[in-house]
Amino acid sequence: MAFFQPDKLPSLMVAPNGARKVKKDHPEVPLTIKETVDVAKNCFEAGARAIHLHVRNDKGEHVLDAGLYKEALNELEHQVPKMHIQVTTEAVGKYSPEEMRKLAYDVTPPGTSIGIAEMIPSRNPTDEDIKLYRYLTEAGTKIQHLLYNPDDISLLVNLLNKAEIPTDGAWCLFVIGHYSGKISYPENIPMFLEKMRENNINLDWAICAFAKEEISCLEKAIKLGGKIRVGFENSLFMPNGEIAPNNHSKIKAVNEIFNLS
Repeated sequence: MAFFQPDKLPSLMVAPNGARKVKKDHPEVPLTIKETVDVAKNCFEAGARAIHLHVRNDKGEHVLDAGLYKEALNELEHQVPKMHIQVTTEAVGKYSPEEMRKLAYDVTPPGTSIGIAEMIPSRNPTDEDIKLYRYLTEAGTKIQHLLYNPDDISLLVNLLNKAEIPTDGAWCLFVIGHYSGKISYPENIPMFLEKMRENNINLDWAICAFAKEEISCLEKAIKLGGKIRVGFENSLFMPNGEIAPNNHSKIKAVNEIFNLS
């Protein structure tokens, strides 16, 4: 397969379903591969140049299933060949670091997101962590590092240095707030940037934020030179505060505000 591989982190990524939301949360949350591919096509047309991909099993549950991911990748590569596809390794409290690493090895996707605090709960990178990062980098997989608090930047620097991977320009996602209801404060974004300065690195960074506070965080990130991830995984709300009819309506509205594509 010849997946589209951007040199820089796309300015606007869609996260259409995540690990938790189901049809009772919103009827347009995509659960099947077909639904996800349809959403990806619509969101690409609306301006999203990358998709953060979760697959679900027959019960609608988040799974780290290499077979389902490969099936989804095959469909997406043919239907939206110019969209960067990012596979998640998210643990969601049910998968171990070993299972996260195994999924990455088994799929070797064009892109993957890794929550390094999930994969390295000891906060001390092991030989297995270093081996995985070297493998994915050499295979051409674009890794986006999910950072849940500013101190995760120090952990990332330690990991990349041990793996002998350049830190400058590394793709990152600053997670502002939490799906469970922890408020997404725009004021938290500069804390990540300050930690970047402390570590003397220049990350290629984006943010995601949650619920009604999402739009104010997106505005802050854009003003500070960052990029954004938007979609039903993080928030069901449109910029005007109404419930979005679907993912691509959110993408279109946000893209029109910030003129990202």
